[in-house]
Amino acid sequence: MVVVVDGMGGDFSPSAVVEGCVEALKEYDIDILITGSEELIRCELLKYTYDCNRIKIVDAKEVISTSEHPVMAIKRKKDSSLVKALNLVKSGDADAIISAGSTGAFLAGSTLIVGRIKGIDRPALAPIMPGKNGPFMIIDCGANAECKPHYLVQFGLMGKTYFENILKISNPSVGLVNIGTEEEKGNELSKSAHKLLKEANLNFVGNVEAREIPTGDTNILVCDGFVGNVILKLYEGAVANIFDILKTGIMSSFRTKLGGMLLKPVFKKFKADFDYKEYGGAAFLGVNGICIKAHGSSDAKAFKNAIKQAVIFNENNVVEKLKLEIEKLSEQEKNISNNL
Repeated sequence: MVVVVDGMGGDFSPSAVVEGCVEALKEYDIDILITGSEELIRCELLKYTYDCNRIKIVDAKEVISTSEHPVMAIKRKKDSSLVKALNLVKSGDADAIISAGSTGAFLAGSTLIVGRIKGIDRPALAPIMPGKNGPFMIIDCGANAECKPHYLVQFGLMGKTYFENILKISNPSVGLVNIGTEEEKGNELSKSAHKLLKEANLNFVGNVEAREIPTGDTNILVCDGFVGNVILKLYEGAVANIFDILKTGIMSSFRTKLGGMLLKPVFKKFKADFDYKEYGGAAFLGVNGICIKAHGSSDAKAFKNAIKQAVIFNENNVVEKLKLEIEKLSEQEKNISNNL
C-alpha cells in the first residue's frame, strides 16, 4: 500500500508530518510519499533512522493556506503539496491521502480531483468522536451546509459501512440530530429525512437531541454540514474548557492539589479518552479514494494514527463496499419509483 501525506499541511508541518510518517513505518507494511518542499522535508528526515526506500519526497513549490478560497486555490495552485498529493491518488500512484491542511481546499480537491463514488450526491466529512459509552460518528461535519433529505440517507449508509468495517460494530445504530425526539419535530429537512431514514436499510433509532449526543449511545448521527460543524466545534471547545477549569481548580490550594494527585489516574484516562490524536483524523466518505482529514494541530502521534486509519480502510476494502451499498440504495429507489 502507498500512502501520500501532504507534507506542508497543518500547524506543525513538516516536522510533525515527517515524524509521524517515520513512526508509521515501524508499525505498518506501507510505502509513503510526502509532498512539499523537498529541502525542508529532507532536512527533517535527516533527524531519523528509517528505510529510505520506503519514504520518498514529491517536490511541490506551493502551499495552500487556510485563508484562501478553497476551489480557486485548488484550480490555481497546481504545484501545491495538496494538489500534487490528490493527483497521486487520482492516478493510482497512491492508495490514500492524509492532509492536515485547509479543510475547505481538501474537501474541494477530493471531490474535484479524486471524484465522487457513482451514485453519491454529496460526499461528507465524518469524524469519530469520543462518547461516555463509546465512540460515535457525526456525518456531515462541514462539507455540505445545505442538504436534501436523501443526502442524509446516503450519509447514514456510508456511516454504517464505516462502523461495520473500521470499528467492527455490526448493525450500528443511526440517529437523526433534531430539536426533539418526537417524529414531527424539526424543520422540513428533518421531517422528510426522518421518513426516508425509517424506510432505509438502517438500524434507525429516530431523532436524537443534542444533550444525548455525548453519551455515544447512538453510533452514527446524521445531519447537514452546518449543524454537524457547530456540534463538532462546540464539543471540542467544551472539552478543552472542562480541562482548563479542572486544572485551575486543582491548582488553587494545597488541599485541592493533594486531591488532584490522588485522582491523577482518573484525569489521565479521561484526557486520553477525549484525545483526538487517538483517532488520527476524519474520513471524507463518498469520494472514490481514501481521503483522511487530520486535525490542523496534529502532532506526530495524530499523523501516525491517521495513517493507521487509512491502512485499515484499505485492508477492509471500504471504498468498494461503499459503492455496493449505494448501488443497493439506487436499486431500492428505482423499485419504489416503479411501484408508484
